[in-house]
Amino acid sequence: MTQSPAVLPTGRSGPVRIGERAARVLVAELARINAPKAALLVDASPESPVLAATIAALLPGDTLTVVPAGSSDAGILREHLAAHGPWVADRVRVVDALADAEAEAAAVAIIGEPLTGTVEETRATLDGLGKYLDTGATLSVATPAFTRRTGDAGDELERQAALHGVGSDLLLRNNPPLRVYRLRFSPANAAAAVGMAPAYRPSSVPLTRTMHIDSNGVAAAGIALGLAAVARAARPTSKLWLLPALAAAPVAAFFRDPEREVSADPSAVVASADGKVLSVQRLSDERFGDGEWLRIAVFLSVLDVHVNRSPVAGKVVDYFVTDGGFANAMKPDAEHNVAAYTVLDTTNGTVVVAQRTGLIARRIVQRAPVGSLLAKGERFGLIRFGSRTDVYLPADGAQPLVGPGDRVIGGSSVIARWH
Repeated sequence: MTQSPAVLPTGRSGPVRIGERAARVLVAELARINAPKAALLVDASPESPVLAATIAALLPGDTLTVVPAGSSDAGILREHLAAHGPWVADRVRVVDALADAEAEAAAVAIIGEPLTGTVEETRATLDGLGKYLDTGATLSVATPAFTRRTGDAGDELERQAALHGVGSDLLLRNNPPLRVYRLRFSPANAAAAVGMAPAYRPSSVPLTRTMHIDSNGVAAAGIALGLAAVARAARPTSKLWLLPALAAAPVAAFFRDPEREVSADPSAVVASADGKVLSVQRLSDERFGDGEWLRIAVFLSVLDVHVNRSPVAGKVVDYFVTDGGFANAMKPDAEHNVAAYTVLDTTNGTVVVAQRTGLIARRIVQRAPVGSLLAKGERFGLIRFGSRTDVYLPADGAQPLVGPGDRVIGGSSVIARWH
């Protein structure tokens, strides 16, 4: 393969396209940063959905440097962008080669074409982009989800994600399906999460403008309908198939994921889950550091929304799971249930969210790897069926605003306020 003088070697082989949905995922990190920032888009072509999505995500004060794809001409790309008018022309700059993009380090970098090819080509692409990234910058890159289309690029990106990954998404609705990786090669400051918007998550499938179904619900409903089809084919005279068929809708509804209005008050701490407040207490827990903690425990019944949200803006600095039982989440014994702890570094100190299993819940999903930034109210996981979610705050830094028996709404209800 001959390296283009304008771009890094991406190792592309064959027509692998990025659709509009995948393009939105690629530019998600750019879209969620509300502060003025510099962005870099490599491998762009005039007809690319990624270029269109990147321009749509720009805010006043943002700048974007665009490097054409190997088959694209910089002049044609400039003409295409000039047609968007002065607002775009004032913020977007097209360069002939990546080496011309050194004026300002980028807070977000995006590779506009899927990576395929060898390990060496993929590593050269990532290493070559490193010097154009600011401290704490995020690089978003896609690769075909199935290895026969990636060469060894998928394996190398998986290795890079293990070292530097701050999130990934599987896009099955792209043709071909893609895996999008978000990499951060230098640590971000926790303060960068303040003011961020919650990230776009393709794990939620939209039903209406305000209601989504988590991908777990889509899979569970699909399994139920599949069992119904098998039962109907195996015993056509029996009504047994109605049981899984009728269960599909309520199972999917359990995984509903509504949009929520998140308080913009910087002193507000929001509920991490829907449910009823079980307890508000001060306690010590040496796992999270010295001093007392204010713990607000919320019970989620099978009728509540089970998607969990970050109560504050912060950086995930630790995540661990403790073994235990599966007692009723409303009982004191639930203290010793299996639990997953997500530890956040914030501008107000350490905050911890504990996802606890219950009598029925046996599966915890956590989608925020260590090093990732979470906006206040951002989805980061879920617990399947009845369970409990605890929020730990520094006891001397926060004042609780709820009490036992109160109903709270995840992402919306203010459960405490920073002093």
